[in-house]
Amino acid sequence: MKKANVTAQHNGVKITFSGAVEKQNVVDMIERCQTGKCDCMSDESKEKIKDMNISGEDGNVELSIEGDLDIEEIKTAVSKSPLIK
Repeated sequence: MKKANVTAQHNGVKITFSGAVEKQNVVDMIERCQTGKCDCMSDESKEKIKDMNISGEDGNVELSIEGDLDIEEIKTAVSKSPLIK
């Protein structure tokens, strides 16, 4: 089962993907976001992002997003993401 847990950080949010989520799929998602090709997040949310960092391995991937982000807007974006569907 694919899962994503969103938690607040002092400088943004952290998303922990577990289960059948592959690290390369998260990398691909980030590349689409950075080039404006993703539609799971609003343009307003994308503009708030200062940096994104990926760590971990298949089945346990962490994505840290720096910026003035509201945890609820990120939870909404994650729920629309094909990574967890």
